[in-house]
Amino acid sequence: MVMLVVMAGVAKGERMPKYLFQGSYTLDGVKGLLEVGGGHRAEAVDKLIESVGGKVEAFYYAFGDDDFVWIADLPDEVAATAVSLKVSAGGTATLRTTRLLEPELIDKAMNVGVDYTPATAS
Repeated sequence: MVMLVVMAGVAKGERMPKYLFQGSYTLDGVKGLLEVGGGHRAEAVDKLIESVGGKVEAFYYAFGDDDFVWIADLPDEVAATAVSLKVSAGGTATLRTTRLLEPELIDKAMNVGVDYTPATAS
């Protein structure tokens, strides 16, 4: 058994970055869900996220392209990557991970001087 250990990369008093996880179960994943139930899987996600120093903010099942959606606070990109790798390696779900940006981060980014020339048609 391989265990991924991640050290928190957030200074005391700072907010942890938020990540959106969206995914779909494979056939085996759906069979497993039907066997153990939705609450059991939600508890497994809590344990997964807490194991890398994070906290689940929201967990939902969904209709449509995604079977489940989570929002979690994680210490850093290393922790988010570890979660994504572990879930993907399990083979029972596909997972997309998106770093969510706070409005304050966008405000800071707006004030960064960027030298960019857009591509234009001649």
